[in-house]
Amino acid sequence: MFFKGRRMPGGRLVKDGKLFPGSGVLCHTFKWNPGAPALSPGGNRSKVNLEGDTIMNFGRRGLVGAALAVGALVKAGADRIISPAHAEPVVAGPVTLPELPWSASALEPVISERTISFHYGKHHRNYVETANTLAAGTPYADLPLVEIVQKSARDPAAAKLFNNAAQAWNHDFYWQSLAPKSGGQPGAQVSAMIVDAFGSYKDFHSQFVEAATGQFGSGWVWLALDRSSKKLTLVKTANADTPLTGIGYAPLAVLDVWEHAYYLDYQNLRKDHATQVLDKLLNWAFVEKNLEQA
Repeated sequence: MFFKGRRMPGGRLVKDGKLFPGSGVLCHTFKWNPGAPALSPGGNRSKVNLEGDTIMNFGRRGLVGAALAVGALVKAGADRIISPAHAEPVVAGPVTLPELPWSASALEPVISERTISFHYGKHHRNYVETANTLAAGTPYADLPLVEIVQKSARDPAAAKLFNNAAQAWNHDFYWQSLAPKSGGQPGAQVSAMIVDAFGSYKDFHSQFVEAATGQFGSGWVWLALDRSSKKLTLVKTANADTPLTGIGYAPLAVLDVWEHAYYLDYQNLRKDHATQVLDKLLNWAFVEKNLEQA
């Protein structure tokens, strides 16, 4: 098998602008060479042509070893993303990246550690850092996150700041909406409110899953308290939108239906993801706490 790429400073390989996943190496094309010898450990050979391209020739054993090495690098990278002890410091500013309320593997098998590593360590972190960068040198830099979200929502010039700050807040609320060995039917108080608002827990369950699958594109499904009727309701919001910007609903829990929240585990089966979270992870204790403060 041949891998062709241009070696860059630091030992990385560059070709066609595509990184080799998780390794810092940029991918080109693979072609099976049945005549390539099986190389012993340490016996991988490489050569450089006149254009400066590096060509690595792997036999079957060498290919397996390389795959295992790349897998180890990917896992090590995920560990560094998740663990505050290993992560690079977050860009300073008014928005912080809170630690997860459970270990990165605690939600398995419903949500994998790999999904959490990307979702929290890449997406959530990026929202926090982008919000801090955009807020720097503006009046928003001195505000707490909730006020940044609420005020930037009414400021057309701060639309990008709103998107990132709101996503930072939404994700923090989302992590707290999940808990290991939770989900299913809630306690007596919330169960009574569900029956009053939806007719039965079964009806609530089907409407929740339907709302999750029916949300077109990216967004969120919120279990909320309607402040006027004092009844539970389901609210769908698109992209970064959040009930935090209005006065009509008090958010109690949320399901993230952006693809990065589930695609590694469920691909396009958003309904299965929503069902599993509702049945096994929805944090009813967090719902009860928010009801007390609503």
